[in-house]
Amino acid sequence: MIRTELIKPVATLIRQHAQARPAKVAYRDSRTAVTYGQLDSATANLAGHLQDAGIGAGDSVAIFLPNSVEWVESCFAIVRAGAVAVPISVDATEPEAMYRIEDAACKAIVTTAARAGLAAAMMARHPDLRTLIVVGDSDGQAGGLRYSTLREQPPRSLPRDPDSIDEPSFIIYTSGTTGRAKGVLLSQRSMLWVTAACWAPIAGLNENDHVLSPLPLFHSYALNLSVLSILAVGATETIIEKFSTSDVMAHLKSGQFTVFPGVPTMFHYLLEAARLDPDARFPGLRLCLSAGAIMPGPINQEFEQRFGVMLLDGYGITETSTMVTLNWMSGTRVMGSCGLALPGLSTRIIDLNGQDVPQGAEGELIVRGPNLMSGYHNKPGETASALREGWYYTGDLARCDPNGYLTITGRLKEIIIRGGQNIAPSEVEEAVSAFPAVLDCAVVGVPHQHLGEVPVVFVVARPSMTVDPEALVQHCRQRLSAYKLPDAVHVVSEIPRTGSGKIIRFRLKESLAQD
Repeated sequence: MIRTELIKPVATLIRQHAQARPAKVAYRDSRTAVTYGQLDSATANLAGHLQDAGIGAGDSVAIFLPNSVEWVESCFAIVRAGAVAVPISVDATEPEAMYRIEDAACKAIVTTAARAGLAAAMMARHPDLRTLIVVGDSDGQAGGLRYSTLREQPPRSLPRDPDSIDEPSFIIYTSGTTGRAKGVLLSQRSMLWVTAACWAPIAGLNENDHVLSPLPLFHSYALNLSVLSILAVGATETIIEKFSTSDVMAHLKSGQFTVFPGVPTMFHYLLEAARLDPDARFPGLRLCLSAGAIMPGPINQEFEQRFGVMLLDGYGITETSTMVTLNWMSGTRVMGSCGLALPGLSTRIIDLNGQDVPQGAEGELIVRGPNLMSGYHNKPGETASALREGWYYTGDLARCDPNGYLTITGRLKEIIIRGGQNIAPSEVEEAVSAFPAVLDCAVVGVPHQHLGEVPVVFVVARPSMTVDPEALVQHCRQRLSAYKLPDAVHVVSEIPRTGSGKIIRFRLKESLAQD
């Protein structure tokens, strides 16, 4: 069941496909494309130039690029140099980027001409960051080494192409939904194990697939599926720089694509667009995949009915190299659940005393398997707290039904305790989402003088509609116990989310403090 033949060093996978299918397009974006044969030579050249610039085995290199072919090539080149890739969102602010650069002790950075000035400023503040590689510097004014030159010209050094796949190859920073991000140490083995246990055998990802990916590549979900898994199976992928409903609709209508991975909000927006385009169809599309945040069961069902395409929901976290569970294409599915644990992975649901809860009861999900992180970079205390006796303590609340289907119900730290009674924000959000005028929503707990905490809801109205707060609360009254009802309704223009779709709740709380 587990496709262990896919678990190989990145360099081996690249060479394997370069020999078997040299002219096949591996990755393309709106500007360029790279075949498997070109991918081999380009990443070998880039890796050698990194080594020529002084990047040693185990050194960290930042990728500060938008979604693009160059992003993928840079990632593979860093790994082929025996270094550690540190993806950073190209939209990160200077303090956000600088924190990651310093925390990971990056020695080089690959970025665009538009961000080269910021990169140079960071280099001035961080002396160990001494190599700048610039993508798209057509006029040569940004300084640094030109990516296009390094990509084409042979270096002095051959790539190290390490055989071992168990050392950290990636430092992926957590979403930071509750505070400052932590650097998660992941190996090629842990990441490719997810390909071998999940995407290839369960989703059926294979060399005949053409994947359309709008996922932000600096997140673990995209790095795992949209970068490494495409390479592992020898598929083709079209990379979208940023998700746009109209752009994705146009691509999917073309009939070129077989697989579309996204996060719940993307599928929500595609459904909204389909209401204005009732004839929209996605010919050729065999499968959609969702992870990164909780997928409401009604949206999953409506999407499948509207487009006639199976949408498999799963659950994953950075610390487990992404996926923990996934729904299967065959057999019974439980809408609203995130599916079954991957083959070879152990899961438990425990109470506050560390004891397994009765079947169907809520508790903390803990996970053990080959895909666990080795730890948090430079954070031994937090590593020891999260990894105990081989188990990763997720901090997520879950339930399991008699057939093994897991449903994520919230976060331990996000639970709102109102007068001694626990409220899961996700449960209130599901009720609010069913209100006709609501496009998007989020629930947070705020202090209350007598009750401790109460839930408040932030809502985004559908286009050309308004949200009546009193009507919304009445709507919720039909679906929720009285103690779970929102204490206040705030209408906003957008809900702050990470690139993987998770709600950034602390920003919503900060917005209340500023009012």
